[in-house]
Amino acid sequence: MMFFKEWDKEQREALYRIAAAVVLLAVAWLLPVSGLWKALFFLVPYLIAGGEVLWSACKNIAHGEIFDEEFLMSIATLGALAIGEYPEAAAVMIFFQIGELFEDIAVGRSRRSIAALMDIRPDSAVVLRNGKEETVSPDTVEIGETILIKPGEKIALDGTITEGVTTVNAAALTGESMPQDKKEGERVLSGTVNLSGVIKVKTDSKFGESTVSKVLDLVENAASKKAKAENFITRFARYYTPCVVVGAVLLALLPPLFFGQPWSVWINRALIFLMVSCPCALVVSVPLSFFGGIGGASKEGILIKGASYLEALSKADTLVFDKTGTLTEGSFTVTAIHPERISEDKLLDIAAAAESRSDHPIAESIVRAHGGHIDPTRIGETTELSGMGVKTVIDGATVYIGNDKLMDSIGVEWHACHLTGTVVHLADGKEYLGHIIIADVPKKDAEETIAQLRKLGVKKTVMLTGDTAAVGEAVARELGVSEVHAGLLPAQKVADVEKLLQTSRGLVFVGDGINDAPVISRADVGVAMGALGSDAAIEAADVVLMDDKLSKLVRAIAIARKTMRIVKENIVFALAVKALVLLLGALGAANMWTAVFADVGVLILAILNALRALRAKR
Repeated sequence: MMFFKEWDKEQREALYRIAAAVVLLAVAWLLPVSGLWKALFFLVPYLIAGGEVLWSACKNIAHGEIFDEEFLMSIATLGALAIGEYPEAAAVMIFFQIGELFEDIAVGRSRRSIAALMDIRPDSAVVLRNGKEETVSPDTVEIGETILIKPGEKIALDGTITEGVTTVNAAALTGESMPQDKKEGERVLSGTVNLSGVIKVKTDSKFGESTVSKVLDLVENAASKKAKAENFITRFARYYTPCVVVGAVLLALLPPLFFGQPWSVWINRALIFLMVSCPCALVVSVPLSFFGGIGGASKEGILIKGASYLEALSKADTLVFDKTGTLTEGSFTVTAIHPERISEDKLLDIAAAAESRSDHPIAESIVRAHGGHIDPTRIGETTELSGMGVKTVIDGATVYIGNDKLMDSIGVEWHACHLTGTVVHLADGKEYLGHIIIADVPKKDAEETIAQLRKLGVKKTVMLTGDTAAVGEAVARELGVSEVHAGLLPAQKVADVEKLLQTSRGLVFVGDGINDAPVISRADVGVAMGALGSDAAIEAADVVLMDDKLSKLVRAIAIARKTMRIVKENIVFALAVKALVLLLGALGAANMWTAVFADVGVLILAILNALRALRAKR
């Protein structure tokens, strides 16, 4: 009964029509009449079940769309009526409608799996204006306004808490069931649910640019990116259907005309041939399988932008990772300070001033280690040097801070450090001031993820990093990554990915989606992880892992492979059954009821199999 309650009005009406047609078919079968009266009694359930199909076929023909499933069903059943096969004609239409109802229910279930995500869209927002609370549409709230969120309400827009302490549930966005504690000064995202305290939030984006809007747009547009398997089925049906119609005509005409065979026998065989040949099992089940896979993944906080990326992800045999923030926590800590001719405090003070305008994790760790006040008037013009570091003016002197490539480019003699970690060098003009060692730790689930990927059959795992070879190799050894490319600039990462593409069947690049957008777009599949709220991540990546769990990558590949197995099963099963029954029909060893199974039965079984893609077992 609960299942029936989920049906919409059209599905209920279809069920009532089918039930009425079944009852009237049974009555017509049992009535002790014959001839014209019997034909009329069978015509009633036929029209109840098939009237809509006949009308749809006529409309499609008027629009130039002739060879579709409605046309095939109409021709086959009208032909059956013409040769006196009244019960079979009515039954075929009833079973066809049952198949259509199953299809509609299956699509509805797939959509509901994504609708759970769609439910995160907030309907209204309470905004504080002139000291009063106003309930308004979220898209009317401007950046910088303050909204009030009470316990149990959805957070309507991205922003920063200005007052209050609470716990939020981000499960709909990330798949993470554990609530998150939030306090004043911390950021909250639209689409999450406020669980406990009353909070005030200063908005930092408009509703159309908020996290919830970007995620929903991504999911809604996922169906437009068709996989190769879907495109193949579309092309296949375009040529297959006219061919079987021609085959049926030849089957009906040639034996009677050239071999003196009875017309009724071969017309009946031609009608069976037509009925069996309907490709709806393939046309419906293949896209439904992909839709189910995307829906199943979305429930776990894995957003896949389309079926083409799901198919590409299933072929992954080479996984390429960015290091910082992907394989490692990205939360750096200063572990050593090695000055030259100045004190440790002085070196750290210069470094903190130079990095104070950057939001890079390395810069933030240096500022955090300094811990004191940094006078902004000390800092002059600052220039970001891509892949190398920063050039800035501190207390009137030109200071360079960055990696060894930066030191080489300005002609400063530097020396390596015996400690393992990221080495940040400093120079005052041409004078080397020393270096700071910063360490980053691997993520808790990184080693297990690499091990699980090997179990999935991934042949090669590669780490690309702009860090030193010593740091990169140390992390790779700890995690079990098979190959390391270190000391890379952004352009060199792209070049390395292009080389790896030549020897891989499917290359997946995993990064933070912000600094690695060029590499993400070059890979067969670009995956952004820990990207919740990041514009660059959602725009650049093909697959978005909405939280910071690397293990979701294993789930994404497993879901993709399961979906592709289901797609292949449906294609092979449908074609095999249809080929067998087509042959039996042409030889006269199959009747209309066999044809019904080969068409509607295969459709229902393929749909039920496709629904397995929704269930993403661990």
